[in-house]
Amino acid sequence: MSMTVVVTRNVSDRMRGFLASSMLELGPGVYSSPNLSSAVRQRVWNVVEDWFYAEGDASVIMLWREPGVPGGQAVAVLGVPPVDLVEMDGLLLARRPSTKKD
Repeated sequence: MSMTVVVTRNVSDRMRGFLASSMLELGPGVYSSPNLSSAVRQRVWNVVEDWFYAEGDASVIMLWREPGVPGGQAVAVLGVPPVDLVEMDGLLLARRPSTKKD
């Protein structure tokens, strides 16, 4: 079991209520659980993925301790802004597309 954190943006009350029933809501759109098993974490993520199709301009990020991956934490992402998770020198980094305008 490990600490799990979920951060949401622009999600429905249905999604917020579900996450609040599974985890402690620390602040608007920020949820945490100190001892979530991998099976329960996967079930929570499956529900979030299933419901996400009905969300508009929303995003959900889930983080948890995972010793076997670079940086020691795993990240699951749904929605915008789009990010690529890349490993660089043993760290996990989020790379976003350039927004540079000419």
